[in-house]
Amino acid sequence: MPVLERLGPDHVRAVLHTYRDALRTHREAINRLNVYPVPDGDTGTNMALTLESVCEELAGVDSGMALTCKAISHGSLMGARGNSGVILSQVLRGMSDVLRESEEADGPALAGALTAASEAAYGAVMKPVEGTILTVVRESADAAASAGDGSLVEVVGAARVQAADALARTPEMLPVLAQAGVVDAGGAGFVLLLDALLHEIDGRPVPDPEPVAAAALAGPRGPGAVVAADHEQGDLRYEVMYFLEADDATIPAFKDVWAGIGDSIVVVGGDGVWNCHIHTDDIGASIEAALDCGRPRNIRITDLLEQVEEERWVREGVAAGGSVMEPPHVHEPVPTAVVAVATGDGVRRIFYSLGVQRIVAGGQSMNPSTAQLLEAVESAPADEVVILPNNKNIVPVAKQVIDQTKKVVRVVPTHGIAEGCAALVAYDPEASADDNLASMDEAAGHVVPGEVTRAVRDSACDLGPIAEGDFLGISHDGIKAIDPTLSGAAVTLLAALIGEDHEIVTIIEGEGANPASTRAITEWLDENHAELTAEVLHGGQPLYPYLFGIE
Repeated sequence: MPVLERLGPDHVRAVLHTYRDALRTHREAINRLNVYPVPDGDTGTNMALTLESVCEELAGVDSGMALTCKAISHGSLMGARGNSGVILSQVLRGMSDVLRESEEADGPALAGALTAASEAAYGAVMKPVEGTILTVVRESADAAASAGDGSLVEVVGAARVQAADALARTPEMLPVLAQAGVVDAGGAGFVLLLDALLHEIDGRPVPDPEPVAAAALAGPRGPGAVVAADHEQGDLRYEVMYFLEADDATIPAFKDVWAGIGDSIVVVGGDGVWNCHIHTDDIGASIEAALDCGRPRNIRITDLLEQVEEERWVREGVAAGGSVMEPPHVHEPVPTAVVAVATGDGVRRIFYSLGVQRIVAGGQSMNPSTAQLLEAVESAPADEVVILPNNKNIVPVAKQVIDQTKKVVRVVPTHGIAEGCAALVAYDPEASADDNLASMDEAAGHVVPGEVTRAVRDSACDLGPIAEGDFLGISHDGIKAIDPTLSGAAVTLLAALIGEDHEIVTIIEGEGANPASTRAITEWLDENHAELTAEVLHGGQPLYPYLFGIE
């Protein structure tokens, strides 16, 4: 193909579609490693979902650089997910601000666009950290500026070479990357944007992801290196994100409040709409800061210690419409209905059998939005509704529904499936929402939850070293068991959680559970806690072979 000398709007849209496809392909390679040992789906997923939003916005545009850039800016702002997605949105918005100035962009214009991208990215972060995507973008922009009088392919080529070099050096700047033996995830995702540009300019192929076996860092990497970890979590436990509708003049004071309660702070937007991201230990204060100056919406909260990749499962389940038939009662009017968040066909069946009228697909790292919960509430056959979030990260989102509907809505703050099941035992469809809130909350409060998952990399905790493949028993207080066998981790966790007053243990089997392990668990209970009643249910939830509810 002939080498392009200028990028027109059609070329820009093609670049973004190529970039989206590249992130889809590389997403799992980017997600594969993390400084935390639990299965995780952070940077690759967040960047890919951000580009999905951009391309959806571009679907209605077929001409004009100004309209194309407007769609890129709006789509990236509204669809940004996670710290890396928000920073990427600023990169795209910075580039768009320059490209929109003319119908075609040559080498110098593209160099200016990359400089604007770097400035926008740094400007969005309150405490810029070198060794991240910021460094990779800045060094690539500097290289593009040095070649700014050259052709389009010379400018982007220089940026790509320098970006790869900066990416390979990120472990020298951030010890956590060196310890994990990986390069920065966000930087790796940005390099793919330059690959997409070169593919459109001169037809060179976008590199394939590296094999998982090549994940360990072994010196500078060549083109296409995407093996990375998201080190962005730091020592703070929660990631809070939301859109904030507020007057632009209130944002500096808002940022000052956030600066005192967390880090990895990114606040981007303007004209009354802001995309806000923070890592913090104080969820309440991070949301209250928004209420002081405006209206937060689409709140998403992720527990960074326990974060798991459920996004694929949830997305596919939603697309398929689920394989569980809705029972007749979900359409029968009642005084008070229940909306519950759930993962796994077995869990859905259990919830339906306990009287739930509406189920919203969602989980730890794919929290449903307020809009999704609101839609379920509005469609429920009742004037009063109780919501069971079944995940502590979803509780604040569920509470936002209360003010968004004319129906009476109450939220039982359940933190897990076992608590949700216990709450439903106390559910009375003929009672008011307030009466149900009192009885269901009390029932859920009697449950001690636990869960078993598997480590995806070597790590360590207060109990000692964790090897990749070890099974982890986790309670609300953190990791309570490390064992190379599934049943070993499960019984060690139960031994730490079961008390003298407990009477019932509910065992919910998920993906990865097997009859031998379940039998080993029930036999251990018979031998060590003969006074307990054990109930085994099939939940089918992803990534957690076992969920426990102890009452």
